[in-house]
Amino acid sequence: MLLCYITDRTRFPGDEQARRRALLEKIAEATRCGVDLIQLREKDLSSRELEALARAALYVIAENSGRRLTRLLINSRTDIAIACGADGVHLRSDDVSPVEVRKIWPQAGNSAGALISVACHSVANVARAGAEGADFAVFAPVFEKKDSPQACAAGLDGLREACRQTIPVLALGGITLNNARACLDAGAAGIAAIRLLQENDIAEVVQCLRG
Repeated sequence: MLLCYITDRTRFPGDEQARRRALLEKIAEATRCGVDLIQLREKDLSSRELEALARAALYVIAENSGRRLTRLLINSRTDIAIACGADGVHLRSDDVSPVEVRKIWPQAGNSAGALISVACHSVANVARAGAEGADFAVFAPVFEKKDSPQACAAGLDGLREACRQTIPVLALGGITLNNARACLDAGAAGIAAIRLLQENDIAEVVQCLRG
């Protein structure tokens, strides 16, 4: 099971400095607990602020890595991912294509290549992401989200159909410890989450999910 922690520092209490400190502590915790991917999704930050936070996150990941490698993806900003030496990028469904990212990435001297995920909200999105060379899709919302009740949930049937496509699919949206197993049974390669990982003890979540 792949686990992806999607960050949102605005959910932490306190001023901006306290929130960033809490976020880096949570990233350290996720790394120590063997979370596979961390998607830095701080969309309100300026380019300079996002790059600085990404560099800090990479340092924290390096300091806390164990036997299981945790990789950092930057949300949407391929330029910042390249500049800070991140492992890859998470693209919006209407973003540049993975093909374009792969054309740019080697030119920056990143010989390992980019790890690319794509946000998908339909089976057609997942199929396109696979055809364009993405490594995996993040399919959402599977279940109704508390903060976005108006979003149309795909449900397990929608997830199951998405998982029949050519690339691995991570389930996102309303994922809990109670319904995560059903997502895996539907064919998901793993789980992506904000609340589930950020608002709970990650060690306990990982233990419950991976058994």
